[in-house]
Amino acid sequence: MLVSEILAIKGKVLFTIAPNKALSEAVAIMTEQDVGSLVVFDKGRMAGLLTFREVLIGTQKAGAAWQELPVADAMLTTPVVAAPNMEMDELRRQMVEHHQRYLPVMDEAVLLGVVSFHDVAKAVLEEQSFENRMLKNYIRNWPAEEDQA
Repeated sequence: MLVSEILAIKGKVLFTIAPNKALSEAVAIMTEQDVGSLVVFDKGRMAGLLTFREVLIGTQKAGAAWQELPVADAMLTTPVVAAPNMEMDELRRQMVEHHQRYLPVMDEAVLLGVVSFHDVAKAVLEEQSFENRMLKNYIRNWPAEEDQA
């Protein structure tokens, strides 16, 4: 299964934020939209990625003033990205190797979406379920053996 197919299953809704916005605004968006990441855009280009992990690290570093911390000071500035033609196994390897649960999907400089570890698990489950149904159907319709006389 390709990353583009995972995006097709999950949909391409994107939630973004500017790097100069306050971390408290990012937390509000993430909470309201029930998402674990925001793509940070600056001047029409992806500038980074903010996930709940970076929010927690930024909160811990900034202490009581965490709400005013700019997103730019908390975000991943060079997140690992996926390509739409990347195989799911490579995507999973990248996520595990780089400890990154969310990967932006880029086609050259164009952001197509974000794939999460949850999206990958859901795609694997759907793919296995489909294969299981196909195998059961094949077994049910097994051709009868002809007499060998």
